[in-house]
Amino acid sequence: MQTPSMDPDTVLTPLRDQIDDIDRQILELLNRRARLAQQIGVHKHRLGQPVFRPERELAVVRKVQQANTGPLLGPGLAAIWTEVMSACRALEATQRVAYLGPEGTYTELAARRFLGSSCELLPCADLDEVFRMQIGGAASHAVVPVENSTEGAVARTLDLLLTQPAHLCGEISLPIHHGLLRRVPGLQGLRAVLAHPQALSQCRQWLDAHLPGVERRAVASNAQGARLAAQDDALAAIAGEHAAALYGLQVAASRIQDEVGNRTRFVVLGAEAPERSGRDRTSLILAVPNVAGAVFRMLQPLAEHGVSMSRLESRPARSGAWEYVFYVDLEGHADDPPVASALQALQRDCALFKNLGSYPVRQD
Repeated sequence: MQTPSMDPDTVLTPLRDQIDDIDRQILELLNRRARLAQQIGVHKHRLGQPVFRPERELAVVRKVQQANTGPLLGPGLAAIWTEVMSACRALEATQRVAYLGPEGTYTELAARRFLGSSCELLPCADLDEVFRMQIGGAASHAVVPVENSTEGAVARTLDLLLTQPAHLCGEISLPIHHGLLRRVPGLQGLRAVLAHPQALSQCRQWLDAHLPGVERRAVASNAQGARLAAQDDALAAIAGEHAAALYGLQVAASRIQDEVGNRTRFVVLGAEAPERSGRDRTSLILAVPNVAGAVFRMLQPLAEHGVSMSRLESRPARSGAWEYVFYVDLEGHADDPPVASALQALQRDCALFKNLGSYPVRQD
């Protein structure tokens, strides 16, 4: 028996009509939310409070995710609500955000994920300029990479955190999926692969296996490599696939990073001092005299007060005052009693104590 053919419009039109009706309701509710946000903005201005509250916005996202019954997934909801809050924030004030450019870098993606697309994004030529823009007041915030799960710390970021009056108000960790991008398909005819040195290192095994005789050329950023590859068929770039559309490139190979779980952690510079969110991190820079047992004694207050340390990184001090400085991340907020007690002991006993800030932790 033959099944009678069904007109697609007969099935789809009623469903689309329902979606159109729901969209009208969503629009009305979004504008109601925006008007309330404007009222809050007026009170914030009168009380001298900041426009951006990282801990509050993260709490909103977490609350929405906890109330979700599906089929929408948590990461998708986080992206939607981040954009809603970004658009509402823009009604209070325009936020200018500096990041390591050019357009198409993972740092730009991190800035958009953290602060939303309604900010004015300012690409910078190098990390030094990113810090200058935020500290000098040309940008309200800045986003910089601080460490990668495969290649470790970003040395220049650590040096600038030490030498500049930087304050951290947030962080975000992103999965890094590298693609090989070029103007033409395939791997034939390549003269050079361009990328940031860390990206070249993260894809070393794939390059050894698939492009053993091709030059590997370090550039200031993956996006700069993509921009150059867009001008020459013999060049390819290692970059995020979001850069392919931006620069008119094809994805010659996907996910070429050697480590499947490759992630980069970015920190957000800003004047805000976020309150406790329930999932926070406190970042410090410490130094101790170069004597036996000094590092052990430096870390002892953490054990005594039950404070977990998630990161310990050492760097040459370069100032001559100490041989090494230590970058320490603690789990918890400076207002948590155990953390507060540990910080008090560290400040008393360390030759250098710099509290970069406590901030909510977000991972996409």
